[in-house]
Amino acid sequence: MFIGEYNYKIDAKKRLAVPSNFRNELDKKVVVTRGLDGCLFLYPLDQWQQLAEKISSLPLAQSDARSFARVMLAGAMEVEIDGSGRILIPDYLKEYAGLEKEVTIAGVYNRMEIWDKKKWDEYKTQTEGEVGDIAERLKELGV
Repeated sequence: MFIGEYNYKIDAKKRLAVPSNFRNELDKKVVVTRGLDGCLFLYPLDQWQQLAEKISSLPLAQSDARSFARVMLAGAMEVEIDGSGRILIPDYLKEYAGLEKEVTIAGVYNRMEIWDKKKWDEYKTQTEGEVGDIAERLKELGV
């Protein structure tokens, strides 16, 4: 389970450290892909496999399903965690998420989200101000 917020910097060689307490939950390879809300999603291989199977089972005849599959699956890259616990984020994914030097990694149960720190701070401030309204809407889902 991944929880918490961690701040890191992308180094000169474009590598990003994975939080040390998350590394025990990971193999040597992980999948990073375009996420929602302007971030990247980082999945352990087993969680990625489950999500990819769900996405691939969406109806091919629906335009939204095809679009979502393209964004998530074609945008994905399997990356290796080096001996120092770092990953190399491909340039196209850094551009997608607007990642600069300072990054926040947020643990979101079965995945990690990688955010540009400034974007994360803005998103978090806005969302925290709306959390009561969000909770009201989610009660219909049993949350």
